[in-house]
Amino acid sequence: MALDPITLEVLRNKFDVIADEMEIALLRSAYSSIVKEGMDASAALFTLQGETIAQAASIPIHLGCLVPAVQRLLQAFPPESMQAGDAYIMNDPYDGGSHLPDVVIVVPIFYRGRPVALSATMAHHQDIGGKTPGSVPTDATEIFQEGLRLPPLKFYEAGRPNATLHALLRANVRIPDIVLGDLHGQLAAGHVGQQRFGELLEAYGVETVLAAIKELMDRAEAMTRERLAAIPDGTYTFADYLDNDGIDLAQRITIRATVTVQGSDIFFDFTGTSPQVRGPLNCVPTAAMAGAYYVLRTITDPTIPNNSGCYRPVHLHLPEGTVVNPRPPAAVNARTATIIRIADVLHGALVQALPGKLPAASSGQLLVASFGGIDPRRGTPYVTSELGAGGVGARPTKDGVDVMEMGPSNCMNIPVEAIEMHYPLRIRRYGLRQDSGGAGTYRGGLGASKVFEATHGDVTVSIRGERFFTPPWGLYGGLPAAPARAWIERADGRREEIPSKRVFTLHAGERLHVETPGGGGYGDPLARDPEAVRQDVLARRVSREAARALYGVVLDAALTVDRDATQRLRATLQQQRGPITWTYDRGPLGKE
Repeated sequence: MALDPITLEVLRNKFDVIADEMEIALLRSAYSSIVKEGMDASAALFTLQGETIAQAASIPIHLGCLVPAVQRLLQAFPPESMQAGDAYIMNDPYDGGSHLPDVVIVVPIFYRGRPVALSATMAHHQDIGGKTPGSVPTDATEIFQEGLRLPPLKFYEAGRPNATLHALLRANVRIPDIVLGDLHGQLAAGHVGQQRFGELLEAYGVETVLAAIKELMDRAEAMTRERLAAIPDGTYTFADYLDNDGIDLAQRITIRATVTVQGSDIFFDFTGTSPQVRGPLNCVPTAAMAGAYYVLRTITDPTIPNNSGCYRPVHLHLPEGTVVNPRPPAAVNARTATIIRIADVLHGALVQALPGKLPAASSGQLLVASFGGIDPRRGTPYVTSELGAGGVGARPTKDGVDVMEMGPSNCMNIPVEAIEMHYPLRIRRYGLRQDSGGAGTYRGGLGASKVFEATHGDVTVSIRGERFFTPPWGLYGGLPAAPARAWIERADGRREEIPSKRVFTLHAGERLHVETPGGGGYGDPLARDPEAVRQDVLARRVSREAARALYGVVLDAALTVDRDATQRLRATLQQQRGPITWTYDRGPLGKE
């Protein structure tokens, strides 16, 4: 069926608007802080073949992971078995999911008595059971410790709730009203998609809408292939590292990828990646695939329709028994950290294919800290989270952005007011972390410094950090960012260092200090405009000492640039360093 270009463009935008409205409905009806404040949720429309029609601008990890999850639900509940009022649920990482807190709800969309499309959401739930509040225990060694596993099931059947499943959920999570509230927020978002897509079908007819979907997918594939074909054919390899797996704290985990560009196809081969680990840093193939899809979208064209056509040129090899394709029952709750490093590795490889086009490494982590216990003021259980961003890597022509979640996770921080209003916690400090951005002609964005204090009773804390030992790398002479740090300030004055990941208890009056990494620098720091360095010092982004030692900028007592002294110092530092002959700077890991 031939479509005129105006109708096609109108329908394309309508699909996007429906997905965005679904996302808004979910965020506004959510109960938990991690969804309504952290925005750790996503929405999309799918065909009956499990292909993405359109997706909200939300969490790239979710939007990649939704594809195999929806396809698995379609296997369990084929379209011919669907009824109006049905809703389906699942979260099992070894059966189409990604990790247990991410629960998928799918609602079929009917037109004149037959299903024609699907409305899908994924949300990170504040608790799904398991050994620690928040269901992200960094010391888990098998999936059974991480929470309740849900194979493909009916959440609602013909408009009636699955009472058995609802009772099972309520009995196995710490905060049942919040969990069930968020699930019904997902259901509401699914109904929004159902209603709006139904209105579209009535207005344009099912044949026109389905023809537009097929045409948009074919165009997305063609546009993606055009961009890939412009990348020089070749094979590009890179490796990066995770700090540890939460169990073997001194053991670094290698993520290695070989990227091959061949015409308009791209191949991601993870041969050489570390074997699966004891702790929860393992990443099932659905989640690893999401990381690859994210990278593909960053190197193509943002105007390409976000649908499954984009993914057709991608080919993945994920060796079985490795961190990116573990065998069950391996623990997987911290897989976000691995997906982020997958993105770092693929971008690192593609720097070689696209010189001058990609930024230095961003912070390379999403700090996740879950807090939970019994609030002694009310006698009720609580769970909340912190989603801590770091700095964005410097770009080929601009500085990086301070404290912004950049990459596959794309979450928001939890506001101080939201934490202090509802939970027995107080934020003693929250601000930019001086000197954390990598020095360069363009400076990396800064990380953050935040201090949490327990105010009433004991608080169980699970903290998952990254980049404590392997800092975000700089490019073309840019220096790496400052690595992350965290420690506990005990009531007796003792300081307990946290080696990236840990489960512990905070007693009333004790404090958790966290400092997130910045982004790597881009280009020679000695070529940075001295006035830009001066402005960074005045804004307290860069210390006066770092301005001199790293940028070779001399400031007088009035914090004015001494141009003659700066010129002499830069000449000396340049002579001591020698010419820049490397692409990446990893700091303690050396130059490659």
